[in-house]
Amino acid sequence: MKILVVGGGIGGLTTAISLRQQGFPVEVYESAREIKPLGVGINLLPHAVRILTSLGLEAPIAKFAVATRELAYFNKYGQKIWQEPRGKFAGYNWSQYSVHRGLFQVLLYNKAKEIAGTENIHTGHQLLSIETNGSKAIFLQKQTGKEIKADFDLLIGADGIHSAVRSHFYPHEGEPQFSGNVLHRAITKAKPFLSGATMIMAGSPKQKFVAYPITPETDENGYQQINWIADLPAGNDKSWKERDWNRKSDKEKILAGYKDWKFDWLDVPALIEGAQDIYEFPMSDRDPLDRWSFGNITLLGDAAHPMYPIGSNGGSQAILDAECITECLCNEKDVEAALKNYEQKRLPATAALVLQNRQMGPEQVMQIVEDRAPGGFDNLYEVITQQELEEIALRYKKIAGFEKDELNRKR
Repeated sequence: MKILVVGGGIGGLTTAISLRQQGFPVEVYESAREIKPLGVGINLLPHAVRILTSLGLEAPIAKFAVATRELAYFNKYGQKIWQEPRGKFAGYNWSQYSVHRGLFQVLLYNKAKEIAGTENIHTGHQLLSIETNGSKAIFLQKQTGKEIKADFDLLIGADGIHSAVRSHFYPHEGEPQFSGNVLHRAITKAKPFLSGATMIMAGSPKQKFVAYPITPETDENGYQQINWIADLPAGNDKSWKERDWNRKSDKEKILAGYKDWKFDWLDVPALIEGAQDIYEFPMSDRDPLDRWSFGNITLLGDAAHPMYPIGSNGGSQAILDAECITECLCNEKDVEAALKNYEQKRLPATAALVLQNRQMGPEQVMQIVEDRAPGGFDNLYEVITQQELEEIALRYKKIAGFEKDELNRKR
């Protein structure tokens, strides 16, 4: 059986590694000409780290990632709303990692080349079309400008929120749905804050600031690489209809929005000021689909279920997809039946998560406190009860698939 994976991102590469370890022949076709350690930070949650561990990737990840100790929510005045331990610090069998996305993708890329063969990992190949009758994919080879055809018995579209595979089956879907907020993302060298392994979110969904370290050690000056995200409304900026994912931000505009966010545990304006390059990304998703699989073709990761980056679940859910599709193909020889099983297991779960993220998932606690105490509080529990906080956190873990006791029962 010949399997083609379209897309060499986190989902596509993890899928290729997972399938190849089970003996399936796999080829990956990625549009970018090179896989470079670019980008900013992401979080890998314990349910995804469980899978990465089974693939032999946890040890190399641990060398350059931060094992997240706790997650904490604050209001816009820096007052703590909720804090909980994460990963092994919370009693999971696996860590939660904060990691540089580019370094993680390069690790996956090198592993895929090692296990599947360099000759089967094709960069600089853009999918142009699919011939479903003859099971052929047509790619533009960017280096030569030539079109090439690749036969397949199974094609997996893991080509992101602008998926060409998805648009083949849903040609009239249109652009992703813009939330109205823009994520300004960067990395700054700075002194560690709180425990030195804390992920924080401050403010409310309308205006939020997220920060966490992505290097486990400090440099000779005592600095860590701190990944941060300034989440601001786009306002009257209509150019976001163009969905430019590589536009640089105006630092002064961001600083104006956070000029008063100086907490005794973190100086937000200083962190923004210290960044070299800041990039803007429209916070977007798509409506859940009724169907991913069409004969011997299916979708995976952001091609299947693009979601708001709430609860650190985008990359992790793609990794869960990779495990599930591998298991379904191992358990069912008929490709179409295996893809239907995969869809039945993963589509409802991810659809629920997309919709939950539109309601801000576990970050609801920040909006509740903002609504009830916009000027801050003297006693948090006069604003929100401990029971409310715990229920919101637990409900999201169950929806996203990383409730501790249930997850720890898995191998």
